[in-house]
Amino acid sequence: MSRKGIIPIIISVLLLTGCGGIKNIQDLTYIVAIGMDYDEKEEEYIVYLQGLNFANVAKQEGGKPVEEVPSFVGTARGKTLNLAVSELYKKSEPPIYFGHVRTLLVSQRLINSKSKEVLEEIARNKSLRHTLRVVTTEESIEEIFSVKALFNYPAVYTVLFKGKTQGLAQNELQPTSLLHFLRSYYEPMGIAKLPSVSIDDGTWQADKDFPVLYLNGYSVYQQQSYVKNIPIDDAVFLDWLVGGEIAIDREVMDGEELVAAVKLASPKLKITYEKGTPSPAFTIELSTKADLLEKLKDVSVDELKKNLEENIKKEVMELYDKGVESKLDLLNAGEKWYRKHPKAFKKLKASNSFYLEKESLKEVKVDIQIFHFNSYEYDRM
Repeated sequence: MSRKGIIPIIISVLLLTGCGGIKNIQDLTYIVAIGMDYDEKEEEYIVYLQGLNFANVAKQEGGKPVEEVPSFVGTARGKTLNLAVSELYKKSEPPIYFGHVRTLLVSQRLINSKSKEVLEEIARNKSLRHTLRVVTTEESIEEIFSVKALFNYPAVYTVLFKGKTQGLAQNELQPTSLLHFLRSYYEPMGIAKLPSVSIDDGTWQADKDFPVLYLNGYSVYQQQSYVKNIPIDDAVFLDWLVGGEIAIDREVMDGEELVAAVKLASPKLKITYEKGTPSPAFTIELSTKADLLEKLKDVSVDELKKNLEENIKKEVMELYDKGVESKLDLLNAGEKWYRKHPKAFKKLKASNSFYLEKESLKEVKVDIQIFHFNSYEYDRM
């Protein structure tokens, strides 16, 4: 054989040997979520790793594996987060692999005592992608990591790993990425929020109660400090109001009487600021579309529209007032104001006081157009 024929064969052999260090899918423990907690008494960080091993998946030619995909939870302690994680490397075979981490779960105890230090450490850690989801909890991280999805699907099908809903989400919170949270967290005005997860034991059953995970509200921050948690109803309404990425169902009340149920989608929120004020003073204009879901009482379209607008106006004002009482700018009224009024913001920042009062919100205007009546007949007079 000529030299010209031998050279390509040698090159091919050398290229093939380059794959020798690649591990099989069943030879690694894939870490999909990291949990963080803090022991105040011992002054130690506690790290939890949620791992999956795909040995049973690799044995299948295709389709869903016959065996259950196991979920393992590893835990270790250390004086720093990095030292705690390093302890787990010594006790993990197959070796752990962090390339598929999708979720960071932080305990409320850690948020209350070490939120600033931990968030800054997370932000500078090159091993954690800024696209991963961040969630908080008041419950045991070990228990949450042990919960499987419905029909015994593995944990990666739970709400901890949920992606953005295609189209409009319905009456539920959307996941928050580390990048999106940190961008809001370092803003001088406005809030940053992280969804909170909890375990529900009573909704689903399979011979016995089957626990599932659900997002039950937000942990809210103002000016790089944790302030409080807000419940699921306020959290969903807030997301609908300022985010516009979800649709919500709402009762229509006429005084104390329920007259209809509607779905609200595609809100447009406009904040108009008064000029020459030392702090934000503003009017809110809200417009949205509504679909009639149920008709419970015969009222005209005008009455239905009027009652619905009054209900939503009341809800907006109550949410704003709850925020001011806790020194939270839930509607992010200050976010655009400080950019448009740099001199006033500089003076306000020097005073080191919260920039909103109940009187800062001058008026709320709501305009709702009902587009679909779901085959109900309505008196349009």
